[in-house]
Amino acid sequence: MTRRHFVAVAAAALLAACAAVPLAPRAPQPFDLVGRMLVTYSGGALTANTRWEHALEQDQIWLMTPTGQTLAYIVDTKQGATLTSADQKQYRAGSVEALTRQALGWSLPLALMQYWVKGEPAPSSVPQGLEQGADKQPRALTQNGWRVAFAYYDEGPFTGKVRRLDLNDGANEIRLVIDNWRDGGT
Repeated sequence: MTRRHFVAVAAAALLAACAAVPLAPRAPQPFDLVGRMLVTYSGGALTANTRWEHALEQDQIWLMTPTGQTLAYIVDTKQGATLTSADQKQYRAGSVEALTRQALGWSLPLALMQYWVKGEPAPSSVPQGLEQGADKQPRALTQNGWRVAFAYYDEGPFTGKVRRLDLNDGANEIRLVIDNWRDGGT
């Protein structure tokens, strides 16, 4: 084996190992949210109604048309992620980030979002440019290449909870508007 071949094999093994490492540990508090997502990416744009059930063992996400037809159903577990499209085609990957990039053409940073939707930086890395309001809640931060802007409910039953996340990694823009929250999951 030549040195060049050895370096290529070692680099491939390192990249494969990094792809399997989650961006953040699974958040321990279950929740269930319903909202709307707007994604713009190099290949186009997507607007979808969204339901996200987060539990300790798995995440389930539905991306749906305004009439309720499922465009994509995503399940994320310790064993990996699966996406089932509207035509019942299944995609599998080690993470939701890799899965959505492969199947949809844009990356959904779910491992980080499970913290961001709760108004917290992910514990996997120190956030940069953390901006906080007078209430000490994050208003903006940059983490793992994503710029995140937070908006919160000011009144009503969800006061203090995240109302909207605006994410931008330079190639993708994702806006998640949360219409309904339920702590504790289903």
